[in-house]
Amino acid sequence: MKQILVASDFSSSAGNALAAAFSLAKVLQMEIAVIHAVHPTEGINNNMYNAIFIEDYYAKKRSALKEWAEAIGREKDHTDVNIKTICDVGSLRNVLTKYTEYNDVSFLVMGITGATGIKGIVGSNASMAVTKLRIPTLIVPLESALPAVPVVTLATDYKTTKFSVRDVKALKQILKVSKPKKLEVLHISEKDMDEKEIKNGEQKLKDMLPTVEINFNYVDDDDIKTSHGIIDFIESNETDILCLVKRNHNIIYRLFASSTVNEILNKSVKAILVLHE
Repeated sequence: MKQILVASDFSSSAGNALAAAFSLAKVLQMEIAVIHAVHPTEGINNNMYNAIFIEDYYAKKRSALKEWAEAIGREKDHTDVNIKTICDVGSLRNVLTKYTEYNDVSFLVMGITGATGIKGIVGSNASMAVTKLRIPTLIVPLESALPAVPVVTLATDYKTTKFSVRDVKALKQILKVSKPKKLEVLHISEKDMDEKEIKNGEQKLKDMLPTVEINFNYVDDDDIKTSHGIIDFIESNETDILCLVKRNHNIIYRLFASSTVNEILNKSVKAILVLHE
């Protein structure tokens, strides 16, 4: 069964991310896997007595994670969604990488505390997942709550944005949650892009998503200072999930390399789905 993987550190932001995952899993008929990374020295603290009883410590961690995840499921009335919990020893990156290699994971869902943005939390778990793991990742700010029928917007540029097979599937799955299947496309236009390129870009998206109603919208690329245009659009259209395709050297990549994503999260407090080429 396909899974939504949720990274947990038992925080409020992780709980909010799990609540979002429950909403998606119920509609998409997926299983949820909640994973917690235990640092190799956690529970030992250089004490030989603790080292002897480390397995007992791990067992308590596994029990606590199971109780935590099930409590959120009951609170959100999602007891009908299958959920499993995993505690593994290692860095979060290694634990997530190993799990996704051997399991059919469609999305990774992670929470962030406060709308600090992706580039603004360099070294954080969310930043690591976006930059190091090639899996569709939904970043959910603590202040964000997904409605039953979210509005989905794809920010893109037709010139360099490409979609991997995995990310096309992820986008299609997210769109199943919208009723009817509907996607707002916000194209960030470069100054040297002609009308033919724009029409070709529109047609490619239509061919990629033939059963989806697509509305095309445009904002000019002003030296990548497009945050105000993006923020105005997603607020006026009440966007709940903003999808970005991350690829080296394209406009969306440069958005990640600037303060734009920070501004979007700080001002709009929306969930962001990061796709890779």
